[in-house]
Amino acid sequence: MTEKRVLPIGVQAFDKIREGDFYYVDKTAHILRLVRDGSYYFLSRPRRFGKSLLIDTLRALFEGEEVLFRGLHVHDHWDWRVRHPVIRISFADGVLTTREALDARIRDQLHRHRHRLGLTLDRETDIPGEFSELIRQAHEHHGQRVVVLVDEYDKPILDNITDPERATALREGLKHFYSVLKDADPHLHFCLLTGVSKFSKVSLFSGLNNLNDITLDAPYGDICGYTDEDLDTVFAPELPGLDRDLIRRWYNGYRWGSQSTVSVYNPFDMLLLFQKRLFRPYWFESATPTFLVKLLAERGLYTPRLERMESHVSLLGQFDVDRIGTEALLFQTGYLTIHALEEPVPGYPLYTLGYPNLEVEASLNQALLPALGLDPSEAQRYQMNALRALKANDMAALETHLRALYAALPHDWYRNNPIARYEGHYASVFYSHLAALGLNIVVEDASNTGKVDMTVDFNGHIWLFEFKVVEQVPEGKALQQLKDRGYGDKYRGQGKPVHLVGVEFSRQQRQVVGFECESV
Repeated sequence: MTEKRVLPIGVQAFDKIREGDFYYVDKTAHILRLVRDGSYYFLSRPRRFGKSLLIDTLRALFEGEEVLFRGLHVHDHWDWRVRHPVIRISFADGVLTTREALDARIRDQLHRHRHRLGLTLDRETDIPGEFSELIRQAHEHHGQRVVVLVDEYDKPILDNITDPERATALREGLKHFYSVLKDADPHLHFCLLTGVSKFSKVSLFSGLNNLNDITLDAPYGDICGYTDEDLDTVFAPELPGLDRDLIRRWYNGYRWGSQSTVSVYNPFDMLLLFQKRLFRPYWFESATPTFLVKLLAERGLYTPRLERMESHVSLLGQFDVDRIGTEALLFQTGYLTIHALEEPVPGYPLYTLGYPNLEVEASLNQALLPALGLDPSEAQRYQMNALRALKANDMAALETHLRALYAALPHDWYRNNPIARYEGHYASVFYSHLAALGLNIVVEDASNTGKVDMTVDFNGHIWLFEFKVVEQVPEGKALQQLKDRGYGDKYRGQGKPVHLVGVEFSRQQRQVVGFECESV
């Protein structure tokens, strides 16, 4: 077994990792393919997925720091005699709230690159002019075309996305800055922009038509993040004492491409798990998605739908200050990932999205509970009541729990929250408060006779739930549908008791008005 090394928690500098006794997952085969296949790239990945380390690895490679790459895949395939001037721009640090602050940050970085590359600015000009002159002079002075690397290209906009006027001003500043890359082509050797969101080319990259978006390209699905193979080889010394299957359920599952694309783990999660030896939502807790929760609540999202959303590929890239698609927001920020890809019509790719893993499903639903009307201070008590009822297979206690749960939703909340107008609200409350516990839940569980609303597999029992609103269908239909369609048949061979539960709500009474169960 490989000897234990230092966990690179928070380390984004390639030279520090390679010169120290840190674990390192070799991504240079992907980098070599990038350089050989093209020159202009864009890559979107959620926060804390290793984008900054990728950018710094490219910097070290193009600057010819050969000793750092010894033993890595790229080392014997690279011409170390050629060194390129590198301009690395980063917006990862701090929060910029004005166009003036953005301009000052850009000018400071351009100044530092001029100084490092031995260049001077001999005339007054605007920021695009400074950037253009820097690229041109660097090429002429060093005799090699320039490499431009941009880390967190969109962060100034995302930090202000709840203030459209401010976000738009920052977007326009970045748009003018990036526009330089189009006409700088004669002086550029390689260019990569990374960030969380994918803004449309019209809004942010106008004219930069040669930018190749590799976000959903299967060959680059694991260019950031750790694979199962990485865990079982590079991090093998850290695995003893941890449940390998539980690691996979909690933290694996991110995919960019089709369902056949290799799935990856978030590095931030894995490094903290190895350090603390406890299963916790490390990535989710590193930044509370307040804007995301607020937006989902305003749009009245049926939360069980998050387990399975369908989206055309074009919708996944439709993101802008004044047009934020729900699917695009959830996918680009890492709360949903690709589960399947099909083309019902040639040239019309349709993606099925869902939670990547248990961490995200449980944590996001926990964060959504206040938006669904549950007092955060009381949510845990209701969740534990549900857990005890299911653990004891006590259906009477579960019915009592559900009635108390819906009775606890304040009437003022119904008047002030648009999500309360949606029929799916009742099922959303029930699903989200169970999903927040980390239970094994399947929404719209398919069989050969249809789809049951929700299946819960817990403590050696299977519960199949069907939800109805009595103002839409006659009472007594929920359990009957479960029985008529034989939804429990697919689970009979598993050796677990199967329970059919029909739950009926009244939107007028805002309460459970029917609860029937039967074991099969």
